[in-house]
Amino acid sequence: MSRLPDLVITNARTRSREIVDIGITDGVITAIGSRLQTGAQSFVDARGGLVTPAFVNPHLHLCKVWTLPMMSEAALAAYQGGGMSEAAKAVELAAVVKNNYDASWIVPNARRAVALAALHGNLHIRAFADVDTKARLEGIKALLAIREEFRGIVDIQVVAFPQDGLFREPGADDLMRKAMTLGADIVGGIPWIEADEEARRRHIDFCFDLAAQHGADVSMLLDDVGDANMRTLDMMARAVIARGVEGRALAHHCRAMALYPDNYFRGLMALLGEARVSVVSNPHNGPLHARVKDLLAADINVCLGQDDISDAYYPLGRNNMLEVAFLASHLLWMTAKSEFETLYDMITTRAATAMNLERYGLGLGCTANLVVLDQGDVTEALRFHNPPRVVISHGRVVNTDRMRALAQMAVGD
Repeated sequence: MSRLPDLVITNARTRSREIVDIGITDGVITAIGSRLQTGAQSFVDARGGLVTPAFVNPHLHLCKVWTLPMMSEAALAAYQGGGMSEAAKAVELAAVVKNNYDASWIVPNARRAVALAALHGNLHIRAFADVDTKARLEGIKALLAIREEFRGIVDIQVVAFPQDGLFREPGADDLMRKAMTLGADIVGGIPWIEADEEARRRHIDFCFDLAAQHGADVSMLLDDVGDANMRTLDMMARAVIARGVEGRALAHHCRAMALYPDNYFRGLMALLGEARVSVVSNPHNGPLHARVKDLLAADINVCLGQDDISDAYYPLGRNNMLEVAFLASHLLWMTAKSEFETLYDMITTRAATAMNLERYGLGLGCTANLVVLDQGDVTEALRFHNPPRVVISHGRVVNTDRMRALAQMAVGD
């Protein structure tokens, strides 16, 4: 006799508008159909609301959340002003907070942010921790602790990230090696911050070498500046192909792309396609952004990230990916119904592809990380961008009262 499901979601509306029941056993989707067996241990009535895979945030500087009150707004002004020509200056101004980095206060800040993620159905996060001679390994230690604390609720990939560079920040390379040994999941990079082209290439090579040593993927912030001559996205894509690691490198920001000549950009898109490089865009926190529509038209995988929560680069944010997609719909002028569907993909399936998540989705054999929304379709979900009515992580209903208590200090900050 086949085992009865642990949990059944009844009256669930899929994105194709079909009403189904979803059976979950041992944290895995084991049945999808109408009127499933009623002997399950527990039930969730979706009431005809949309049920989809949980939301995915492939880009969050989790070690920096709620640090804006610790500094002036000078970095924020530099990052957003002058067509982003002073983005490098913003990085330098933002670094002041790291003089006081300590896991003792980073952990509770990060805990609140991840609890908010759980409340908003954001169950997968690629979380960056600065690694340099100022931050040392404090951010890494804090995020590794948070990763374990939320295991089974929110899945966190910790990124060792040399925010201030590798060669303009002597000693950062050794700290990056230590961060990966401690247990970081992803090698981060930011080659555009280096002083010249040779240093940028060496930065990229170092990151891919380190990733190869640990069997890790790579996430790089690329060309996050208003300079049409900055071409580190091109450098990274060529490195991916040369090393045969197609599909294992994620490109973030790529804002200079907005200034590239069309003929060069067309060649770049072909290169990205060959390297299977996905692009994360965060259009809500900078005046320039990647050419999202053009990339999508060229079948390049593009997704959206929260990026920041009340830090030197963005003063708002709450790990609500529906809110991120809502903002992106205006900033990117993606307002047709089909574009709303694409935006929803960019915070679910496309983001999951970018992060190389396994067994993600709404299908048999997929891990049961799901959201049950009050709204019945994507358009209404984006319109209201409210928290899901029910969040299911690894087959269990998330205790929202507990998450709300953990997030309480962040709410209304």
